[in-house]
Amino acid sequence: MPEGHTVHRIALQLAADVVGHRVAVSSPQGRFAAGAAVLDGLPAVAVQAVGKHLFLGFGAGPGPEAQERLGRAAFAAQAARWLRVHLGLYGAWDFHGVVSPVVPGQGAAGSMGAPRLRRAVRIGEAEAALPRRGAGPERDFPPEPVGQVRFRLLTEHTLADLRGPAACEVLTPEEVAAVVAKAGPDPLVSAGPEAERVVVENLRRRRTAVGQLLMDQSVVSGIGNIYRAEMLFRARLDPHTPGRDVPAEVARGLWQDWVGLLAEGVRTGVMVTRADLDAERRELALAEPALRHAVYGRAGEPCLVCGQPVVLEEMAGRKLYWCATCQV
Repeated sequence: MPEGHTVHRIALQLAADVVGHRVAVSSPQGRFAAGAAVLDGLPAVAVQAVGKHLFLGFGAGPGPEAQERLGRAAFAAQAARWLRVHLGLYGAWDFHGVVSPVVPGQGAAGSMGAPRLRRAVRIGEAEAALPRRGAGPERDFPPEPVGQVRFRLLTEHTLADLRGPAACEVLTPEEVAAVVAKAGPDPLVSAGPEAERVVVENLRRRRTAVGQLLMDQSVVSGIGNIYRAEMLFRARLDPHTPGRDVPAEVARGLWQDWVGLLAEGVRTGVMVTRADLDAERRELALAEPALRHAVYGRAGEPCLVCGQPVVLEEMAGRKLYWCATCQV
């Protein structure tokens, strides 16, 4: 399942290549035809990621006077209609045409002034280049839909196809606010002491195992299976510990760790979670998945700290990797 850093990177991609342009919207699959008709021809004016939710705004919004009543979703005042997307387990966005760098220093995947540099990129659970189709840089843009494309968004130079989402719907600013109100803090949206206080309180007021709470998007936003396992290992915390038994300083440490991991994931597009890597090995890990994680995906292999086999079990229907020796 795509985790929080991926959704923020998709938001950055849309901000770079779609926001500020009038767009043609369609639903090649047909399942989003009514929603596409509402958005077709409107300008894309804003985008915001909140945890695993992506909000793309269309048309002029109510403006600053609406921000106070929208609460934590004050950004929703920028647009009249919002597309909400949750990728779920299998969703992904395919970008074709001009695909700009999403963070400073990253090589551009396309160039408006150089059609020969147009690229095709998929951003979902992982990021990868897509094979080119057609006979030339102009004739293959925009490409024909392939497979089940729920939502297609087209500007003059960029195409974005959404496939396989768990949710894809058009919302009003007030409906966006209702969704955001149910979400736990996201470090890239609501950082600072108040967000930390809320997360610590959310974790420590319940009897539920901390391994489940970290995946509960109402507790803290954006953490998925990989980050959950790795954060608990980094904290040397037993996943079965009831939230109310987690010391406050440990709960604060989990939040602070998430702040750093999320920012790094957005910067690189890769989840590198091992704390023992020096700068050189961290660079190697960006290209080599086997070097990225301490416990996730390493069931039965020796723990990198104690040498005992990494445990794999099921918790609330999801795979959980942990070290029963180190995490006590």
